Amino acid sequence: MDKLTLIEQELSFLGLLDKAREIYNELGSNGALSYIRSSYHLLSKIYHPELNPGNEEKARELQQRLNIIIDLISQTTDDDIISLLKKDLHKKNGRKKKILVVEDESSLQEIFRDVLIMEGYDVRIAVDGENGYQNFLSFEPDLVFTDIIMPKMSGIELVKKIREINPDIKVIYISGFFGLKNIKRDLTTDILKYGYPYLSKPFKITAMLELVDKYISGRTIEDIHA
Repeated sequence: MDKLTLIEQELSFLGLLDKAREIYNELGSNGALSYIRSSYHLLSKIYHPELNPGNEEKARELQQRLNIIIDLISQTTDDDIISLLKKDLHKKNGRKKKILVVEDESSLQEIFRDVLIMEGYDVRIAVDGENGYQNFLSFEPDLVFTDIIMPKMSGIELVKKIREINPDIKVIYISGFFGLKNIKRDLTTDILKYGYPYLSKPFKITAMLELVDKYISGRTIEDIHA
């Protein structure tokens, strides 16, 4: 297998190839090359064994695979990488799934945005419930990924308003306060009635991505937890 074919295979495995091709098509070579370089630096942190307790061996394997692509790219000219991105560009299909992330913690906003974009989603960030509602109206996302306790409007209140416009909207709740009695009561009502999944902070990024992928692709909560 030649070097460019191996790079193509590894970029595809890491979920970077389609997004890099899209950026190349929209912004040109500099943007696409920058995306590839910044993405593997971020992934090297995500796949660090110390950040994946219980899955250290899998994280080690992914890190080794990531190191291979880093070495290959360092030995390849920018022109060769761009020629790879141009390959089959006309075959790119359908629009990306849209995810609205509603989170008031700035550090988490950046993490959620970056990893979801790397997975190929179209992502918009909102900083609180009110801002989330305005973004929902203009962005029309496929999935709302929202914190519960936020200033101005809670996540549960936000989703209630959104359901008035789109009763079938997909929602994933996230919070570090699920144990609080009033939150647990309101959340349980929504989960049982509408089938929304949830994540308790802190959670693994890999678990978040797996849940998002299964849920946004149309699988039910029963299927997700089977």
